[in-house]
Amino acid sequence: MKKIWEKIKNMDSHSRNHIIMRVGLALFAILVIYRFVAFGMIQHKSVFNLTRDAEQNGAPVSVIEMQKSDGVIYEPLFVNNNRGYISSMRVGRFKPGQKITGGGEVVSVSQSLDLDTGMHVIRTRGATNGAHTVEIHEKGFYVPTDAIKNGTVFVVRDGVARAVLVNVIRGDGKNTMITGVSDGDIVITSHIADGNLVKIVK
Repeated sequence: MKKIWEKIKNMDSHSRNHIIMRVGLALFAILVIYRFVAFGMIQHKSVFNLTRDAEQNGAPVSVIEMQKSDGVIYEPLFVNNNRGYISSMRVGRFKPGQKITGGGEVVSVSQSLDLDTGMHVIRTRGATNGAHTVEIHEKGFYVPTDAIKNGTVFVVRDGVARAVLVNVIRGDGKNTMITGVSDGDIVITSHIADGNLVKIVK
């Protein structure tokens, strides 16, 4: 090393500056390459650990425990002069005394069809003209609407997500009443796939 340094000292200034510049560029290139390699290793290690943790300990999921309860589904109803019209498919959902959002209530529900419209007439009291929703109270199993995927919900069985077929009774954009589950079933509300190992987030 001493001999090399002596040779560099004995060189003319132009050659010496040229060597120093080349050494500096080489060191800079090594530093840049090292930074990229180190960053890549850290990223790879982080992704690998997350994947490995999900595979070994389960993917973190949010859940709800099934229990029959008095839930509320909001059914749409357009009111004009305290009258609304609904199809035969929906008539069974409405009963006198149900509350209307924004004020008012259902007074009566005709079981026969209106000859002019072919619809069932709902008479209301205290409701303004326009679009409303009627509160449908009923006891049953309720899940968030977006927890249902293609007619199934995922439940936790022995730490694993299992798809269960359900029947949708009625629902709105937020909650849906279903059958096909039992008291105590743990329904997953997070995105998951059948057979995935899961870890419940408290």
